[in-house]
Amino acid sequence: MSIDLYSWPTPNGHKIHIMLEECELPYRVHPVDIGAGQQFTPEFLAISPNNKIPAMVDPDGPDARPISLFESGAILIYLAGKTGRFLPPSDRGKFVALQWLMFQMAHVGPLLGQAHHFRRYAPQQIEYAINRYTNEARRLYGVMDRRLGQTRFFAGEMYTIADIAIFPWTRSHAAQGVELPTFPNVQRWSEEISARPAVQRGLKVLEAHRRALIDEKAREILFGATQYQRR
Repeated sequence: MSIDLYSWPTPNGHKIHIMLEECELPYRVHPVDIGAGQQFTPEFLAISPNNKIPAMVDPDGPDARPISLFESGAILIYLAGKTGRFLPPSDRGKFVALQWLMFQMAHVGPLLGQAHHFRRYAPQQIEYAINRYTNEARRLYGVMDRRLGQTRFFAGEMYTIADIAIFPWTRSHAAQGVELPTFPNVQRWSEEISARPAVQRGLKVLEAHRRALIDEKAREILFGATQYQRR
């Protein structure tokens, strides 16, 4: 049976697109247009109470019962457990991979997202915010560059869900104020990940739906009062 994935072509969405392609699992993708407010529908909130993509429903879940999941990190861990792939087999290796996955969830995603927001989408150019988040973005790339100067991938010599989680966020390095050649180990790693056929397929999922955030309605839905209504 196919997994039902509810997603949009963002870095968090692409994590799961790539993972499903890497795992060669059958899935159906349902676009959730976050610029049009589709993340606030009762149907979507039933499986993603935080109104964020991605979310998924696996009809063949644990104990042969369906399971719905939200939060991209949790979905990656679930799919790795389901397939036995992209997490090291040893406990030590598994925890190394999971710590870098948590690094992405706690730092890379939120803070690079803020850098992108204040540099590209904020209605006013706030110098303090731009400087703060651009500097933090560069600091995080420095952390990643040091790690990737020691190992081929984030968890070591094995490609894992940590790499799958981090990679989509680094594709927008220019929008984050980062020049990738100044972080040669990240650049080397990025080129290797980009060459993987499953990654290339994953990045094409919902590609036709991708559009620039240019209209005021979409800005209000994503960043205005609509986002903060109690539901």
